[in-house]
Amino acid sequence: MKSFQDKIVIITGASSGIGRACAIEFASRGAHVVLAARQSSVLLELGTQLQQDFGIQTLAVTCDVSKEDDCRELIVSCLKRFGKIDILINNAGISMRALFLELDLSVLKTLMDVNFWGTVYCSKFALDSLLQTKGSLVSISSIAGYRGLPGRTGYSASKFAIHGFMESLRVENLKTGLHVMLACPGFTASNIRNTALDISGQQHGETSMDEAKMMTAEEVAYRIAQGVLNRKRSLVMTNQGKLAVLMNKIVPAWVDKKVYALFAKEKNPLIK
Repeated sequence: MKSFQDKIVIITGASSGIGRACAIEFASRGAHVVLAARQSSVLLELGTQLQQDFGIQTLAVTCDVSKEDDCRELIVSCLKRFGKIDILINNAGISMRALFLELDLSVLKTLMDVNFWGTVYCSKFALDSLLQTKGSLVSISSIAGYRGLPGRTGYSASKFAIHGFMESLRVENLKTGLHVMLACPGFTASNIRNTALDISGQQHGETSMDEAKMMTAEEVAYRIAQGVLNRKRSLVMTNQGKLAVLMNKIVPAWVDKKVYALFAKEKNPLIK
């Protein structure tokens, strides 16, 4: 199924997890893929694999999305190589796990720099080309962008900010042909909890949840590709997530209690 034949797709955070799965999914559908992340050796290896497996072209760009100049260079490099951008997937992101009372404020700044500003920078520099191709601007968000989660103040804040940013862009571009989509997986098996920041900004190094019961990154990538293909407005990918979004509108105080109870059951809980 070559549903994205010869489309040019940029994926940030492409070295692992959902980003890597998206690279494989879009390449399998005929897209040429621009891989962006901080780990250049991993990107080059993945790019070679995609070329061999699917006969497509790839470009690996070392990029720290928290840096404006890196994001500008990512877009410039893509346009030099391919001349256009059809799809930008703002996937790069980090999480955290710490009570606000205890954490260093630099942790919140880091979350906003990577998750929110990384999305803003890449979107800004890619927008002209996306408007020309009437392409798709996608941001990977979370249910944490619909309601705050305990121990994840910076993560939830960054995702709420992304939602506002993307919704504003969608309205600004109602008549331009630009497709704007928010993709919100549920809990996904990836390394995001292992790399989540603690109170001082160090990586936890272990997950606080049962990864075996979570949606796979491959399933998330498939749903994202289908969402782009069908030009969906938003994707909330699990029944639990859909219920949380709905009930949060109707009975938010009840949802507060349910969320508290859920996170009180995680490994080494922050709330009890």
